[in-house]
Amino acid sequence: MFPSPVGDSREAAVPVGEASGVAAARRAAAELCRHAGLDEIAAGRVAIVVTEAATNLLKHGAGGEILLQRLEAGPVVGLEVLSLDRGRGIPDVRTALRDGYSTAGSTGTGLGAIGRQADVCEIYSLPGRGTALLAQVWATPARPAGPDGLRAGAAAAPRHGETVSGDGWLVARRDGVLLTLVVDGLGHGPLAAEARRQAIRIVRDSRDGGPAEIVAAVHAGLRATRGAAVAVSAIDPARGRLRFSGLGNIGAAVLADGHVRRLVSHNGTAGHYARKIEEYTYPWPAGALLVQHTDGLVSQWTLESYPGLAVRHPSLVAGVLYRDFKRGSDDVAVLVVSATAP
Repeated sequence: MFPSPVGDSREAAVPVGEASGVAAARRAAAELCRHAGLDEIAAGRVAIVVTEAATNLLKHGAGGEILLQRLEAGPVVGLEVLSLDRGRGIPDVRTALRDGYSTAGSTGTGLGAIGRQADVCEIYSLPGRGTALLAQVWATPARPAGPDGLRAGAAAAPRHGETVSGDGWLVARRDGVLLTLVVDGLGHGPLAAEARRQAIRIVRDSRDGGPAEIVAAVHAGLRATRGAAVAVSAIDPARGRLRFSGLGNIGAAVLADGHVRRLVSHNGTAGHYARKIEEYTYPWPAGALLVQHTDGLVSQWTLESYPGLAVRHPSLVAGVLYRDFKRGSDDVAVLVVSATAP
């Protein structure tokens, strides 16, 4: 089972620079829990996680941002929390997770409380460069990876001032192949979100065909919308290959064996213009990492200065890329798939 998006009320980005940001993050989380149908117990766990994470941003990170994302894995729903800051970092994460440890004169129960309430909790921190905290709360336990060890995660947010995003993603499994979509509805706001929603629906409803056929179906199905850039990947671990088709400005790269291979998209806009829709096949070796993103992320991102990040949870990878390489003036979606076992 892999996380994937549902509907329009699926993500929120809340800046936390003062005490009011803690309350705003808690309200946004409660609204997403309500839309997701999480019960009172799960919603209460989410509230604790968000409150502690946002409070820690003020105490230790000099402020930061909380990303909230509604998830589903098969019939199971959940909520993901990414807490991101560029503060002084955590010198020893293992020690910081112990109750009673504090560098801010507090009771030192924040990270421990998050770890107890979350079904998935991971932290990536570099001294002097900030901290990324991932927490997932599920209605019932969900598998973090498929039988082939693949894991997927994402960071997504609307442009500042918008309540919906035109950028989105989807992950699905088809006959042993992991299918991914990243979509960027043109512009921003409700019309871009409508293009995104239609693209996700078309891909989710598709039952066969490779990436090029799926992109062609999205192109045909978005004619009544503003249009979108789209890219579809099909990862086949058993055959050690990745098939890819992109239309428009969606960035994609496979990181493996110390090398970065950028994947080829063609110019065009799904729903309006596509001179060529082609599919390319690339190697997918053991330990590979796929990064697929909209142009809300700068194209010159890199993981070279983040030791150990590539083997962490894909949502942490996506969160750090979002934090450090987003343009800041557009919607953004970053999807990461990892072939590294937890």
